[in-house]
Amino acid sequence: MELTKTPNHVAIIMDGNGRWAKQRNLPRTAGHKAGAARVEEIIETSGNLGIKSLSLFAFSTENWKRPKNEIKNIMKLLEYYLKNNVEDLSKNGIRLNLLGDISKLDEALQNQLKLALLKTENNDKMMLNIGLNYGGQDEILRAVRGTLMDCIKMGKDPEEISKEYFEDHLDTAKQAMVDLLIRPSGEYRISNFLLYQCAYAEFWFSDILWPDFTKEKYLEALEDYANRQRRFGGVNV
Repeated sequence: MELTKTPNHVAIIMDGNGRWAKQRNLPRTAGHKAGAARVEEIIETSGNLGIKSLSLFAFSTENWKRPKNEIKNIMKLLEYYLKNNVEDLSKNGIRLNLLGDISKLDEALQNQLKLALLKTENNDKMMLNIGLNYGGQDEILRAVRGTLMDCIKMGKDPEEISKEYFEDHLDTAKQAMVDLLIRPSGEYRISNFLLYQCAYAEFWFSDILWPDFTKEKYLEALEDYANRQRRFGGVNV
């Protein structure tokens, strides 16, 4: 499939793993495992299409309310993914970036994540943003604090703060705003994901559950995006 227009930044809320497992009378862990397997294909497809930033919502600030065993298994899947895929990410020119505050994660996992960041820091084909202990409201609050702290240190007048200066304190610093937000699973909300960055994003929703979100479905969403006209508050002439 040839796309007439490709988004620079795609964000995906990977939702529906638990329901996928329930439909098959499987434990929720099986759903998360199936969902994790889907990630590789989507990353590869994005890189091949020339998408510059791909943001995946893996674990939110609200997901800590889930059963402890489920959280433990999600983190184990993340550890497994890092152990087995970081080298491939690096070889394929993909740079890893983290969205959220990882200080609440297990120390061993934090170290593994930091090592993955170092191994991929010089790559420039595509930025892979992973949301871990992430919430859009929390990100904006952290960015406000960071901006103000820098102003205090430099004796900068808050009136001089530009939009670009503030955006440099977001977790997606130096990246384009989100062009397309994809959410499978039949839910019609963005669930506190990249609130600032999605100001003018196009939304694409589907009833399909994340473990069934194939490359073909992804291309369907991208083709739909390519056929849309974006006005950014203006008008099309």
